[in-house]
Amino acid sequence: MIREIDSVRFEVIKSALDAIADEMGVVIVRSSHSPIIRDALDFSAAVMNHQGLMVAQARLTPGHMGSFPHAMRVLIDEYGEQMEPGDIFITNDPYGGGGMHLPDIYVIKPVFFQGEVEGYVTTLCHHNDIGGITPGSNAVFAREIYQEGLRIPLVRLYKAGEADITVFKFIEKNVRMPIDVRGDLQSQVGACWSAEKQLLELLKKYGASTMRLYTDEMLELTERVMRDVIRDIPDGTYENSDFIDGFGEDPEPITFKVKITVEDDELTADWTGTSPQVKAAINAPVPWTYSHTYIALRCLVEADIPSAEGYMRPIKVIAPSGSIINPDLPGAANARGMTGGRMLEVLFGALEKAVPGRCPAAGGSEPGSFGFGGIHNGEPFVCRVGIWGSWGGRSNLDGVDGLSWLSGNQSNQPIELIESDNPVEVRRYGYVPDSGGPGKNRGGLALMVEYGLFAEEAVFTARSDRRFNLPYGLDGGKAGTPSWIILNPDTPKRQVLPVLQTEALDMRKGESVLYIKEGSGGYGNPLDRDPDLVLEEVLDEKFTVEYVKNEYGVVIDQNSQSVDRGATEKLRSEMIAINSDARNVESHVESFVKSLGIDPQCRQRSKAL
Repeated sequence: MIREIDSVRFEVIKSALDAIADEMGVVIVRSSHSPIIRDALDFSAAVMNHQGLMVAQARLTPGHMGSFPHAMRVLIDEYGEQMEPGDIFITNDPYGGGGMHLPDIYVIKPVFFQGEVEGYVTTLCHHNDIGGITPGSNAVFAREIYQEGLRIPLVRLYKAGEADITVFKFIEKNVRMPIDVRGDLQSQVGACWSAEKQLLELLKKYGASTMRLYTDEMLELTERVMRDVIRDIPDGTYENSDFIDGFGEDPEPITFKVKITVEDDELTADWTGTSPQVKAAINAPVPWTYSHTYIALRCLVEADIPSAEGYMRPIKVIAPSGSIINPDLPGAANARGMTGGRMLEVLFGALEKAVPGRCPAAGGSEPGSFGFGGIHNGEPFVCRVGIWGSWGGRSNLDGVDGLSWLSGNQSNQPIELIESDNPVEVRRYGYVPDSGGPGKNRGGLALMVEYGLFAEEAVFTARSDRRFNLPYGLDGGKAGTPSWIILNPDTPKRQVLPVLQTEALDMRKGESVLYIKEGSGGYGNPLDRDPDLVLEEVLDEKFTVEYVKNEYGVVIDQNSQSVDRGATEKLRSEMIAINSDARNVESHVESFVKSLGIDPQCRQRSKAL
């Protein structure tokens, strides 16, 4: 039987499903309590067809795209015929529930039409606290998942339209901010009820058989497009590796290795050779690994296609059990965000070898995270702040300054709201001059932010990376600049903290922490950069005159505030003649570190690597 697909109706149904997913996001933003959801947008929403296959995803967090299919398979396997109209399910469990880490809670509602499940509406939100050993539930040093907070198995939150108060009470008793957590859960429930209503309107308008026909076509279309994209990649094997710096005062690098094999219209991403799981919270449950593999390939698709999971079908992921990208119980995982960033950059580095010019240099992909928590004025507080960085240079464009990593698509939180909700003050916030990697297309600048505490005391946790293993450059571009966490930066008590803490830090009133994000890698030879672009950045105070002379061979006349063309041409010729590639490729890093007043020995380990 030949299926008759009307192209106009296809676009109408596709757009309607996209709108339902996006409106779920709007409902959550307008009704949620926690700033990590409301302001930072760390959440996602999706619509599934009658089989539980994703056919639309909100324009929110790409890193969640591979997670919904895992959770849906668990739901259908466990509950299948037991579902009833009005049921809503909840889980966050990475070991058995399809979850990614404990703060991410799924709320899923099956949609019944004429007595049958004809779809599912799903939300996933990162909750501000889920219990565990530190406020904010993001302790890098947690050694097992039992230290990280409350594990919620896949259970009914609502049965036949009635809330299970017992489940709500269990959750509230295990978190530090019960009002916020309950409010955010109710926001997710409200989004699902709203989406169900709209999906039912579509089903009434077109009928179940038509909706099944067109959602099947969405899945097949995205599969066909992805197969075409893979077919355009030359057959072969492309490998790449990179590292997370490691833990404590004497960190050992953690290896990420991928081998991409392309055969006609199918692609395999094999993570064999990646480090074993660690006794810390940066292990990535396998849905996170699938998500980031899909993101890298999805970025190669130029066509406007539905956010339907059919494009995942030609992609095979091999993630060895017991590795940091597919841990076994009881591997801790709440800080797995940084692992996703590293996986994405490893994938881009491999794909750049297959399709040169299509992928960016390494960026500030590690979602830096600060957490303050304690008691203030007799009430508990949890201040969790994600700090997003920049993008690496690209073959035709500079890296982008101050923008979320690609798989996060999230926001830096407004200063005014951070300060109004928490006993902290933001003392400085902005770009770091002379940061990022030089290149024909430069890497994005580093971002810095300093938080001061005015509660009597608080527990402080943080995660960062890329102090030793810098964001790589491509095609002659230089590496980015290192990250730093500095306690009490402008006092005699100044102290450089490890990139990944091995214990919580007790802070006192008046103390502060400065976080300097890593700057991104450059793309192409810096001596090929347009001198006029360099001048603009000097005038914008992104670069200093001395820096651009040393790294770009551009001489600025400070009196006229213009490029000295003759001196620039002469200097660049001299730099080329002495073979600029033989110069210290980290000269900009050394000067950058000295400009911060930091002892260069704090990066000594990088030389051993």
